[in-house]
Amino acid sequence: MLKKLLLALSFLLLFTTQNLAADGFIKAATIKPELIQSGSQKEWCPVCGMKLESFYKTSHAAKVNHIDKQYCSLRCLAVDMQEHKIDTKDVKVVDVVSQKLIFAKDAHYVVGSDIKGTMSRVSKLGFAQKEDAEDFNIENGGEVVSFEEALKMAKESLDSDIEMVQNKKEKQVYPMGKKIYDKNCKKDLDANNYVQLNELKADLSDKKLCAELSENELQALSLYIWEVKRFEASGKRADTIQVTKDERCPICGMFIYKYPKWATQIFYKDKHHSFDGVKDMMKYYFDNKEGITKMLVTDYYSQKAIDASSAYYVVGSDVYGPMGKELIPFSTQKEAKAFNMDHKGHKVLGFKDITASEINKLDE
Repeated sequence: MLKKLLLALSFLLLFTTQNLAADGFIKAATIKPELIQSGSQKEWCPVCGMKLESFYKTSHAAKVNHIDKQYCSLRCLAVDMQEHKIDTKDVKVVDVVSQKLIFAKDAHYVVGSDIKGTMSRVSKLGFAQKEDAEDFNIENGGEVVSFEEALKMAKESLDSDIEMVQNKKEKQVYPMGKKIYDKNCKKDLDANNYVQLNELKADLSDKKLCAELSENELQALSLYIWEVKRFEASGKRADTIQVTKDERCPICGMFIYKYPKWATQIFYKDKHHSFDGVKDMMKYYFDNKEGITKMLVTDYYSQKAIDASSAYYVVGSDVYGPMGKELIPFSTQKEAKAFNMDHKGHKVLGFKDITASEINKLDE
């Protein structure tokens, strides 16, 4: 009996120390977390794949193309801001004290405290009340700043933070992921079937595509497939649309190489432009028709580059691209009609039937 009491006391002391001591600050949620993304991928950050519940007190949320996204950190939000137009007025952050999502514009941030950063060298923690931020600042150091200042700092340190994380991935994460992949995964697993990292991770977890894995193993495997295998596969095929790593969509600014399954291109005599989907390509096309020599889209099933003018497009399906609602291209009308039925599409259009009005409706 005494042994059990001592064991219970030891556990209580350990728990109390972890929650009260400055060096024992817990980023994980200690109440039920607010996870606002839809689907089973809601548990993970769409940028880095980290489990949101484990880094809940540094979590941020925003709307991207009318879809809710939640990030493990201000750093990952800043990464997504490089490619997406995100209204900072809508950004939310978890209040460290109440653990509720609040508007970031109203929050008070403690930056550079003794607490370790999430995906960054420097920690950035949000508080609803200025008094709470100042008390935390006194206990743990750093400085109290506004959301605008914290975001500016996150953007300024982004290159060095990405380099730091990438070095860790290359030395530790990718090798671990490769071992798991080689041992447990079917080689026909195609990461290009997913738009975001957390969608891939959810399928790996829910469907046990590569056996039962711990969270650390799942994270390593997901990153290896998403950031290594995905680009190896697309780079080896000569019949796909080829883009360089520095090519951005002229409409939305996103890097095209990250989304090979959705890549499209418009060619002129002396130049070309690449896009992250048919929707953005058509937006550009309607204003820049003169001098076009060729247009390519990616067939949804085969992933081959096909002539845009002879393809068939499904409008209004339940399959979303990097920029939300999309026109899904197919090389044959038969495949387009079958997909349209299977995925609740509204209609199938030929290239000449696509109008600016149809494109604009996709953003509503």
